[in-house]
Amino acid sequence: MSRSKMLVGLTAMLLATTANAGAAETFNRIASFDVAQNAPDAAVTSSEIIAATDDGMMLIYSDSPAGGIGFVDITDAKAPKPAGFMALDGEPTSVTIVGNKAYVGVNTSESYTMPSGKLVVVDIASQSVEAEYDLGGQPDSVAHNAAGTLIAVAIENERDEDLGDGGLPQMPAGFVVMFDIAAKTVTKVEVTGLAEIGGEDPEPEFVDFNDNDEIVLTMQENNAIVIIDGQTGAVTVHFSAGTVSLDRIDTKADGAYAFTGSATDLPREPDAVQWLDNDRFVIANEGDWNGGSRGFSILNRAGEVLFDSGADLEHYAARVGHYPDKRAGKKGVEPEGLEVGRFGENTYIFVTEERSSLIAVYRDTGAAPEFVQVLPSGISPEGLVAIPQRNLLATANEVDLREEGGVGSHVMVYELAEGVAQYPQLIADLDAEGLPIGWSAISGAVADAEKPGMLYAVSDSFVSAAPAIYAIDATAMPARITGKTLVTRGGETAQKLDLEGIALDGEGGFWLASEGRTDRLIPHALYHVDADGEIEEEVAFPAELLAQEIRFGAEGITSTGRGDDMTLWIAMQREWQDDAPGMVKLVSYKPASGEWGAVHYPLETPADGTWNGLSEIVAHGEFVYIVERDNQIGAKAQLKALYRVSLAEMVAAPLGGELPVVSKELVRDFVPDLMAGNGYVLDKVESFAIDAAGNGFVITDNDGVDDSSGETMFWSIGAL
Repeated sequence: MSRSKMLVGLTAMLLATTANAGAAETFNRIASFDVAQNAPDAAVTSSEIIAATDDGMMLIYSDSPAGGIGFVDITDAKAPKPAGFMALDGEPTSVTIVGNKAYVGVNTSESYTMPSGKLVVVDIASQSVEAEYDLGGQPDSVAHNAAGTLIAVAIENERDEDLGDGGLPQMPAGFVVMFDIAAKTVTKVEVTGLAEIGGEDPEPEFVDFNDNDEIVLTMQENNAIVIIDGQTGAVTVHFSAGTVSLDRIDTKADGAYAFTGSATDLPREPDAVQWLDNDRFVIANEGDWNGGSRGFSILNRAGEVLFDSGADLEHYAARVGHYPDKRAGKKGVEPEGLEVGRFGENTYIFVTEERSSLIAVYRDTGAAPEFVQVLPSGISPEGLVAIPQRNLLATANEVDLREEGGVGSHVMVYELAEGVAQYPQLIADLDAEGLPIGWSAISGAVADAEKPGMLYAVSDSFVSAAPAIYAIDATAMPARITGKTLVTRGGETAQKLDLEGIALDGEGGFWLASEGRTDRLIPHALYHVDADGEIEEEVAFPAELLAQEIRFGAEGITSTGRGDDMTLWIAMQREWQDDAPGMVKLVSYKPASGEWGAVHYPLETPADGTWNGLSEIVAHGEFVYIVERDNQIGAKAQLKALYRVSLAEMVAAPLGGELPVVSKELVRDFVPDLMAGNGYVLDKVESFAIDAAGNGFVITDNDGVDDSSGETMFWSIGAL
C-alpha cells in the first residue's frame, strides 16, 4: 500500500466506543488494587472469583495459591483499601455472599482420584470460620439464590489433563450439592448419565440461580447444560451445548494476524453461565480439551440457541491490539467468566477474556445483544461482580508474574457514569475485506512531515511473520490505525527483523532500526524502505560496534538534515561492552558517506536490581528528544520520562575511541500520565513522535499480550 493510500485510510465502521464517543453513559476504570497488599508474605497471590457484600462496600475474592480469601474495602471505590486476608485449610475455588456471611468452596483433595472438599461459612465482620460442611468432592463454582436461602455448589472432581489424552472418563464422577442455609443440610444431586459426551463422568463447572430457584449448570468437558429445580433437586431439563463453525478467524500462532481461517463443529464447552431472565441464560464458551468456540452464546431453557457471538470477540480484540496470537491455534481470546447486571433500565452482559485480558460489554436487547465497549483488565481476568446499586463493576485478574519481574494479581473497579470511554486509546479500522487490521507491540513511531496528527509506527519481533508500518490518525478519538504496509524483501514478507524504530527518509520512504539478537540470527541493522515497504537497502552495524555487542541494541531512530546532509541517529537501549556503567551510545550514521560515529548519553542511576535504558529518539527543532525508562512495572516503576539534548551537542566522534558526553534536560515525567488510566503503571513506554504542528505523542508497547495485560496507552503531551 502506498503512503498516499495509507493517508486516505479506510472507511470502516469503528467500535461502538468510537462511534458513540458522546454517549451519555459508559464504563470506565476508576481504580486498581494489588492483592499482594492483603497477603504480603505470600510468594504467589491470585484473585480469581470475586463477590460483593449486599451494600457493595466490601469485595471478597478467592485466592487459591495463597490458600485463603482476601477482603477489599471499596467504601471509597476510587481508593480501594486492603481489608484483610483469611487463611483457610485448603484451596478456595469460589465464593458467594449472603447477608453477613461468605460461603466459600474449598478444595481439600489429596489427588484427582481421591477428591474432597468443604463449604466454609465465614463471618465477614470478624473474618472467622463459623462452620464447615463436607461436600464429598472437589468444589468449583458456588452460587446462592435470590432469597438467600439456598447455596448450590458444582462438584467438578476434575480430570487429570496429563493422564492419557486428558479426556473423559476419569472417575470419580462429579455432581451438584444443594445446601439449605436455614436447615444446614447438604443434599447431593446426581447428574450422571445426562451428557452425550462422557455421560458416566460428569464434570460440573459453573452454577447460577434464576428468580424461580432454578439452577443452570454447565458441564464443560461434557459440553452439556443441565437445569435443576433448586427446591426439589430434580433435573428438569438437560441438553448439549452444541457446536459452532467459525469463519474469518486466526488459526495459526505464527507471529501474524490473518483472520482468514476457519474451524468446523467446535464444541462450545462452556465455562461460566448466568441467567438473563427466568427463561434465557448466557454461556462463556472457553473450550477445554476438545474445542471451544471463542465466543459466548445465549440459549433458552429449551436448549435453543438464540444468539452466538461467532468471531466478534476475536475481531474486537484484534482491533484494540489485544489479540493473543500465541493462542490462535487453540482457543483464541478464551472467554471464561460472565456477569449479568441491571443498571437502571439496561441489562449488561460482561464477558471476561482470559487470554486477551479484556472485558467485553454487551447490552441485552431481548434479541441479539448490542456491543457496547471493551474494558482493559489486568492479566487473565476470571471473576467479576456487578454492583448496580453503586454503578460499579469489579473484576478479579488471576495471574501473578512477580517472580518473573512482572506485575501481580489485581482487582480492578469500573464505574458507569456520564462521559466518554477512556479505552481503547488506539483502535484499528477494518480492511477492504471487512477484517480487522491486526496489530500489537507498537515499538517505534514517527510523524508525517507535513500533516499534523499523522503518525507512522512499527511493531516489534512479536509480529515476526508480518513486520509492518502502521498509519495512525492521531486526530481521531480514540486514535485510529487506518492502514498497514508490510515490510518486504524481494516482494516477500521480510524475515529476521525486530523493528524498534522508524524515521522519515525525506523522499516518501522510511529508515527502520532493527534490534539484533545474534543467538536468533537477527542482525543489528538499519533498513531503508520505500513507501510500499520494500527494503531498498540494508545497512549492517559496523565491525567496531558489533565487536562490543550485547543483546540490547537499537531502540529508536531519527533523522536530521536531508539528502546528502542527512544524519541518522540511533538510540541504543543499554550499555554495550565498551560503555562505562551509566553511559549509553547515541550512534550516528550518514547514508551518503557511510560514516559512523557516536556520543555518550548519561543514564539516570537505576534502583538496585533494575536497569535503565533508552526506548526512543526524535529530532525536532534545536533538540533531540529521548525516552528513558526503567524495566519495572506497577508500584516498582520509577523512571518513565522524556529528556532532551541540544542538537548543538550532538557532534559524533569515531567509534572505538573516547566519546563526548552530552548533557540532558528533563522535559516530562510520564509516570503521572501512565497512572491516569487508573490501572497499574505500564513498563514499556516505547514510542514517541512529534507531529508537524509540534505536538508530542506517546505510545506504550503491550508485548503482544504475552505475559502482559495487552493494554496500550496512546496520548498527547501537547505542544513542545
